[in-house]
Amino acid sequence: MFVAGNFLTALASVLHMFLQAYIWVVIIRALVSWVNPDPWNPIVQTLNRLTDPLLEPIRRRLFRLMGYGGMGIDISPLILIAAVYFLDFFLVGTLTDIGMRMR
Repeated sequence: MFVAGNFLTALASVLHMFLQAYIWVVIIRALVSWVNPDPWNPIVQTLNRLTDPLLEPIRRRLFRLMGYGGMGIDISPLILIAAVYFLDFFLVGTLTDIGMRMR
């Protein structure tokens, strides 16, 4: 049983690292968007491909919620970062606790 516990603990650690890296990708994407980057730049395209699938649904819901007058600033990266932090705390914490109990 300790092997499964070690596996879950290791999985939780790797998942934590990936989620933290994704948070930095979202932060970099938000910072890069302030300087009006070249859309054909491979780095900008990679950042867009990594973040747009999660940011676009948030933007659509915010647009419907705020309407056409909406806010002048895009807060979807903040909402995504909060969701990733929640997932990190909840899922990684749960996997770690289960792994520790199986040891």
